[in-house]
Amino acid sequence: MCLVVLGGAGEAGAAAGVSCTSGKKGLAAKVRAGIVEALEGRRGTVAVVVHDRGSRTWCALRSAYAFDAASVVKVTVLGALLWDAQRDERGLTEREKELAASMITRSGNSATNVLWNQLGVQKVRGFLKAAKMTQTEPNPYGYWGLTQITARDQQRLTGLLVQENDVLDAASRSYMLELMGKVVKSQRWGVSKGAPGSVRVHIKNGWLQRASLGWRVHSSGVFVGGGQTYSITVFTHGNASMKYGVATIERVARAVHAVLGGPGSGPRRLPGSSGLIM
Repeated sequence: MCLVVLGGAGEAGAAAGVSCTSGKKGLAAKVRAGIVEALEGRRGTVAVVVHDRGSRTWCALRSAYAFDAASVVKVTVLGALLWDAQRDERGLTEREKELAASMITRSGNSATNVLWNQLGVQKVRGFLKAAKMTQTEPNPYGYWGLTQITARDQQRLTGLLVQENDVLDAASRSYMLELMGKVVKSQRWGVSKGAPGSVRVHIKNGWLQRASLGWRVHSSGVFVGGGQTYSITVFTHGNASMKYGVATIERVARAVHAVLGGPGSGPRRLPGSSGLIM
């Protein structure tokens, strides 16, 4: 196991605080160097977690820092819905499937409202406990976008999607990945940037502007194929604009894919990607 960690000062520029470990010699240093370079000179607060299962590579920056979740919490809502249905030994209803598809593939807020209210905070908390997402705190007043979440917990959730576990069964895992793989073209920005053509991209992004801390812009994705399974989560706030936050995330994504994605990885536009949706 190789560990690479350096301390340093600065804000997004505290990228010097990135720590990486890997079971593959030299890989931790390469991923870390890419992340540090990607964040050089960037403003705002950034958290990053990267995990590659094959090489047992982990990288983290501010992994326990809490952010307003914005729409990335919708993956948690879907997980809670499926977990609750499993406990009742039933499949999702056609209406639930319709709402889930809208919530994930189009980031539908109305659909999320319905499912959040159907579940209630206690069931969401139950799922979080089962998933060991101990750093995630649902908003008690129904404002799901203000749920507090960390990059570490988001990584725990995405990790459940690609390995056998006691929380989500095979059908639930497959369904979540399927929907995350069908996100509309205008929302395929973020950690998908630079992904190699050999992997299937499963992604969910979030964006929210508030009076304090400017734009929250988040992106979390799982990349599977060609013998590879890895995930990238980048959370940001303090961005002057959504565009700036997206650019920061995509700088990190390109750097990580260039190392983990193998031959043919690196900067490219996802097929059909047409920019941002506000």
